[in-house]
Amino acid sequence: MLETVRTRARSYFEDAPPAHDWHHVQRVATLAETLVDRHPADGIDDRIVNLAVFLHDIGREKEDRGEIDDHAAWGAREAGRILEDVGASPETIDHVQHCVRAHRYSNTIEPETLEAELVSDADNLDALGAVGIARTFAHGGALGQPMYDPGTSVADDDTAAGATQYNHLHKKILDLPNRMYTDVGRDLADERATVVREYLTQFDRELAGER
Repeated sequence: MLETVRTRARSYFEDAPPAHDWHHVQRVATLAETLVDRHPADGIDDRIVNLAVFLHDIGREKEDRGEIDDHAAWGAREAGRILEDVGASPETIDHVQHCVRAHRYSNTIEPETLEAELVSDADNLDALGAVGIARTFAHGGALGQPMYDPGTSVADDDTAAGATQYNHLHKKILDLPNRMYTDVGRDLADERATVVREYLTQFDRELAGER
């Protein structure tokens, strides 16, 4: 079942931009495996985690194109259809759908299972560190957003995600460690956030002509 779902999920990413392409899903899968291996709890259903990781962003491209409002809600419904097609049990479908609905940064659905927490943490970890910086600029560039605007400071930026990619790193990405649900996820997030802060320090120095 897992390989069949993986193949089905991959078909939703054929024209996806680099910030949310199939490589992102593969990285999240690797991070989820690390989190599961390092988590002290017994009884984690890694099958649910893997299924949810493969399916968590199948609606992302539709949202980016403006076809749907919430890729997590749409993705959960589509995930249910895919899982039903491959013969998954109702319990498996419910658990995976919850993971997909709860993974999105900007929604109000809190993970209610450890598996959902791990999927959310793994997804957020890929937005941090060196990879996260690269994804931020790739995504902003695809949307035509400015990389940096000296006329729009972080303090004066009243947008939720940041009007520039520089502001996005300050306003959203550096907030991710506070949104981690597991201790193992928080440890990795703190390490990756340090990379982002060091990058922004260098960015500021280069803007000032100091480096």
